[in-house]
Amino acid sequence: MKFRSLIAPFAVMAALSVPAAAHAHPKIVAATPAANATVAPTTTVQLTFSERVMPRLSSATLTMTSMPGMANHVMKMTGVTSAVSEDGKSITLTSARPLSAGSYRVDWVIVGADTHRITGTHAFSVR
Repeated sequence: MKFRSLIAPFAVMAALSVPAAAHAHPKIVAATPAANATVAPTTTVQLTFSERVMPRLSSATLTMTSMPGMANHVMKMTGVTSAVSEDGKSITLTSARPLSAGSYRVDWVIVGADTHRITGTHAFSVR
């Protein structure tokens, strides 16, 4: 029993001494178009993260969530490619044609240096 009571304070000190950054995950720090923005027709969407992501394990898809006259028109966009930038901090979606008027959602999955799988969404509209 005495041994455990002597170890406990050291275990707490060790846990508190771990830097907070070690527990951080990559997160979006910039996006074009910006979150919830309404933009002119575009062929690219770019998400930039706070740290490098693993290209082979990170990607994004684009879904149209509504269009004029059809509020709940959900359709995964075809002809859209996803690529991680050379510096590993951005994912760019490129469409073969400019996106038509409507609302869109980017569903992304990334894996950072800590090897944890992180998912998220990013929404915007085209006028």
